[in-house]
Amino acid sequence: MVFAHLAEAAPDAASLWLAWNLSPTLVLGILVLTALYFGAPAWLRRRSWHTEPLTPWQVAAFSSGLVILVVALMSPIDTLGDEFLFSAHMVQHMLIGVVAPPLLLLGIPAWMIEPLLDWSPLRRAMRALAHPVPAFGLLNLDLWLWHAPALYNATLANEAIHIFEHLTFIVLGVIFWLPILSPTPLIPRISRPFAILYLFGGCQPMVALGALLTFATAPFYTAYVDAPRIWGMDALADQQLGGLIMWLPTNIPYLIALSIVFFKWVGAIDRREREAVGEFEGTDEVVTEQASQPSAHPIA
Repeated sequence: MVFAHLAEAAPDAASLWLAWNLSPTLVLGILVLTALYFGAPAWLRRRSWHTEPLTPWQVAAFSSGLVILVVALMSPIDTLGDEFLFSAHMVQHMLIGVVAPPLLLLGIPAWMIEPLLDWSPLRRAMRALAHPVPAFGLLNLDLWLWHAPALYNATLANEAIHIFEHLTFIVLGVIFWLPILSPTPLIPRISRPFAILYLFGGCQPMVALGALLTFATAPFYTAYVDAPRIWGMDALADQQLGGLIMWLPTNIPYLIALSIVFFKWVGAIDRREREAVGEFEGTDEVVTEQASQPSAHPIA
């Protein structure tokens, strides 16, 4: 593992702050994502595809997703999670699997991905994966499988397995959010009432796994039992803190999205009722018509 030499003894704070993971694979991956995103408009224009300027909101959202990935995978959080603290590893998993994916999706406009979906086999595959049942099931099955002690310990012992684990969290995290945040009608979003149920359901596997870890009476992961203790936290307390992180903070993005969808749904119902009694007669018809259509807001 990167910085494995730090595991020989409990490090001081200065050593941890310097323990950045500058693996060429990680650096290259972040640079490739950045180049693809900001280079896509020029590349598509050269091939006569329709493009539009990226909006400040889109650039900010995608850039925030990239920053979250850098913080999660390259900052001292990575070293802490790999070598010392299960709870730090849960913060990392939360960032790459739950926080970064919706930000990346919010930054991608329809015109950027629709040329890819012109290829019908890929379009059919993406529509199938973005159906709520597989989108929900794949991420949560993946989450539970990787936290099984045997697989989890394998990720800490083998860097290739660890990289694959992180890739599955990111990719399946994006797929999970597609039914809510799909940027293109070629991969349709689900209705607002269904989206509320979907997001509420998305919290439950995290809650269950978090509770299992929090109320455990013994540590599950041998790598942390043998790790040097830092900050006065033993392996069981560290695991319980990790469970609480998964139980509560990890669900915050879901609850924020759920709240936005709920209030937009209620607002649309209220507007339709007011239209039905003629409250908007004589006002701008275009505004009224737009209110009855699926929202173009990033979270519809």
